[in-house]
Amino acid sequence: MAGQREGSLEAPTRHPIEWKTEEFWDESSLFSELERVFDICQGCRRCVSLCDSFPTLFDLVDESKTMEVDGVEKSDYYKVVDQCYMCDLCYMTKCPYVPPHEWNVDFPHLMLRAKAQRFKNEGASLRDTIMTSTDAVGKLATIPLVDITVNAANKTPLFRNALEKTLGIHKEAPLPEYHSKTLRKTFKANKVTPKPAGKTTGKVALYATCYGNYNVPELGSDFSKVFEHNGIHLDIVPKEACCGMPKLELGDLDAVNKLKEQNIPVLARMVDQGYDLIAPVPSCVLMYKQELPLMFPDDEDVIKVKNAFFDPFEYLFLRHKAGELNTEFKTSLGDVSWQVACHLRVQNIGYKTRDVLQLVPDTTVHAIERCSGHDGTYAVKKETREKSLKIAKPVVRQVDQKEPDHFTSDCPMAGTHIANLTDKVSEPEHPMTLLRIAYGI
Repeated sequence: MAGQREGSLEAPTRHPIEWKTEEFWDESSLFSELERVFDICQGCRRCVSLCDSFPTLFDLVDESKTMEVDGVEKSDYYKVVDQCYMCDLCYMTKCPYVPPHEWNVDFPHLMLRAKAQRFKNEGASLRDTIMTSTDAVGKLATIPLVDITVNAANKTPLFRNALEKTLGIHKEAPLPEYHSKTLRKTFKANKVTPKPAGKTTGKVALYATCYGNYNVPELGSDFSKVFEHNGIHLDIVPKEACCGMPKLELGDLDAVNKLKEQNIPVLARMVDQGYDLIAPVPSCVLMYKQELPLMFPDDEDVIKVKNAFFDPFEYLFLRHKAGELNTEFKTSLGDVSWQVACHLRVQNIGYKTRDVLQLVPDTTVHAIERCSGHDGTYAVKKETREKSLKIAKPVVRQVDQKEPDHFTSDCPMAGTHIANLTDKVSEPEHPMTLLRIAYGI
């Protein structure tokens, strides 16, 4: 899915994240690399339409005395870093200078290095610590009756004003609801006898994810019904913690390591038992497919889990290619606007969600290849809320123009963000929910 790159006809490759080396943590080395890469970026400016990191950088350069990177104060480099939420689109879809190009530009992982150094030196704010502690918050907020209180408070202007003033969480940003009947508590495994097909075993374990477990538990039923309808055995991973993506974006690599030590042994055992792995949120899939393998390239269990992890619709499409997908649909979906989540796009698996949904008769899926601007936290923070709305505008505009029968995104947070900004759809629907509707189950 990456576009053609100048200077190299080879596919982009990713180098391991050398976070255990002394050089990774050396400040002078970091700033030297930031200056080198920023100089390349400001001379190219191809990524200006992605996130706000690039306009911020280019403005700093254009407003400097030299109108070059050498005229930008080093202390201002972090203004660029602050706007990067590691969507990875610059690396995978825009930049012509990524490896194997000799200039070896990896903008997102350079931003990660800067975030990691700052976290090591300064730590994180209370707000950012809380917002990235998704398991801890989820467990607290889903205690029976507490969930009702939290959900009610999050809809109260007085409470939201106080939350903005004390923690810097924007008062107008929609916050997810919490449910005491979590996905993990309510999930029912199906009894299908596994049937291998192509690269798939037909025996799958669902990694619920923090958001799936605490905030959209109904997805568990959708996944179970659809997979059972397609002759796929579906269990739930017996024990899990956060995948670590929120802490990665914060730069807290030690926390990522601790979460990896909790999750990988459990997932590796599932793979040893013949399970393939899926998750309902693209960021979590990407964490296991890309980020953890790049952080721990020599860990055999990490690589084992990577090779067994699939996007859910990637999995269903592989089954379809092998002749094992049920295509007896009862209900058409009409016009569907599908926001292609960034962390789905950069998996380089093609548009498998669209391809599966378009198997439904009288259904047209319009792919919107633009970032929602949410990122889990970026659209919620007081200081970046307005920028997230600017990033989301092209998506909102396309939804408004289409006035679709359904609006969907594989990322539930992105879907809610966009639905909140348009009057043309009331609620987003996960693609797996749409597939269940189409099957009439």
